[in-house]
Amino acid sequence: MDVNRRYLLGVTAAGAGALAMPPLAVAAAQPISVLGRDAMQYGLRPGSPDDQTKILQRAIDEAARAQAPLALPPGVYRTGQLRLPNGSKLVGVRGATRLVFTGGPSMVTSEGSDSLGLHGLVLDGGGIPLPTRRGLVHGVSGRDIRITDCEITASGGSGIWFENVAGDISGNIVSKVAATAIVSFDAKGLTVLRNTIQDTNDNGIEILRTSIGDDGTLVADNRIEDIKAGPGGSGQYGNAINAFRAGNVIVRGNRIKNCDYSAVRGNSASNIQITGNSVSDVREVALYSEFAFEGAVIANNTVDGAALGVSVCNFNEGGRLAVVQGNIIRNLLAKRPIGTAPDDDGGIGIYVEADTSVSGNVIENAPSFGIVAGWGKYLRDVAITGNVIRNAFVGVGVSVTPGAGTALVNDNMISETPRGAVVGLDHARPITPDLTIEGAPRFAQAAVGMNAVRKLP
Repeated sequence: MDVNRRYLLGVTAAGAGALAMPPLAVAAAQPISVLGRDAMQYGLRPGSPDDQTKILQRAIDEAARAQAPLALPPGVYRTGQLRLPNGSKLVGVRGATRLVFTGGPSMVTSEGSDSLGLHGLVLDGGGIPLPTRRGLVHGVSGRDIRITDCEITASGGSGIWFENVAGDISGNIVSKVAATAIVSFDAKGLTVLRNTIQDTNDNGIEILRTSIGDDGTLVADNRIEDIKAGPGGSGQYGNAINAFRAGNVIVRGNRIKNCDYSAVRGNSASNIQITGNSVSDVREVALYSEFAFEGAVIANNTVDGAALGVSVCNFNEGGRLAVVQGNIIRNLLAKRPIGTAPDDDGGIGIYVEADTSVSGNVIENAPSFGIVAGWGKYLRDVAITGNVIRNAFVGVGVSVTPGAGTALVNDNMISETPRGAVVGLDHARPITPDLTIEGAPRFAQAAVGMNAVRKLP
């Protein structure tokens, strides 16, 4: 009687545990055939040396017609281009179900198809070159397209290329691609979340639009490393995250390391938010908002190793209106990569031009300037308050060129700045003594208030 009671209790506990498991955990515990149509029933053979494109395409089409996922057991499958009709869902065993590309414009394509899913697959491009503007996974004009827990490797073009797509790219590993890991043009509502991106030749993630407009893509909690500027250029390549013409993009909580150019580059991207990112070892501007934009928040990031920490610029192109707050920026490089600026300048913690508040930042070890406000006449309404600047050649530089607007420099802690705590500039050239000392000349452009200044011993 006791044995039966213990048995019943055990069965009950096991049942309760199964009910408590999240759906994905339950799915992972099931035989793969339970998840949907078993691809092997269509004649698919794991490990076959033959190209199995036709078998896979038939299985995909029939599973989609039945509105069922297609389950691919562990193994290696050689395939060319596969087209996904509406409702297609391919499910594999993460790390064990591998599709090896045999050639074509892309491995997996869709056009005008909705409710698509790729989950738990390894997609191996084999280094086979793709046409320009193509990804190993290529989707055009679709809604609810989800790529989750996949590995995309050795693409001869981009890893994922989307145009006019709404959906979710999350939990994937994208590595060793010949162009960019993830490209989105004209997104309709896209999330790029918790992916690992390594070793790309162009950029890590590109959020692009064909013309300036609202985009709203969320790029969060990704790990991005080893991004090369393979084609060269002056900043088009070598960036971990690039938003171009895309408004209202949110870039937060990403870990970014070892990029030839920028960690995050917003170009003509209004209302961009760049917050809570951890950046190290980038060789140009770490966090960039440039050209024709209105509105940027760059806050609570850490930057350790860059030529410039933060740049909010191009007032001459309409770039204006920003908050730069609460960032830690240190160990800056004296030079940018060759070709990025006329004098390859660097060593600047924060550079701003127009309608911007710079507050609560900590900047340390800047070979040139802790903070710079303005470039020639391009300066308007900048407030620099409550910052800590240590060990910079100049603490704060303010443009005093005729025609420049006003910058307020007040209530900052400035320490160990041999050329001066606050200095007037003609473009990049210091032309005044330290404006914090008694008897220094006064300029309408530089409203210098009470700052705590500690001189070198």
